[in-house]
Amino acid sequence: MTGSDEDWLRDGLDIEGVDCGLWVPGVDYIAGWRAARDAADRLNRALLGAGFELSQVRAIASTDERGRGVVRVAGRLEAANRLALLLEAATGGQGGAA
Repeated sequence: MTGSDEDWLRDGLDIEGVDCGLWVPGVDYIAGWRAARDAADRLNRALLGAGFELSQVRAIASTDERGRGVVRVAGRLEAANRLALLLEAATGGQGGAA
């Protein structure tokens, strides 16, 4: 999913600056990013399986300031609305915070 050619991350979605920030010396960002990459790859495979194009919506691996893995979802408005519809259908429309 992420492979060695990371240009697919920028094909049509403006996600520049998503990972911008200061790195703290001594924090192991690589371990957190690797775990996030695995989760993002799994989510991207699920998105592909549901008929989404990764140029429309995708999961992106990142880390927070403490080096913990973070997965962000970036997408075009139409794809985000379609994903929301699928999730609402899967939960019976019972979304929202309790």
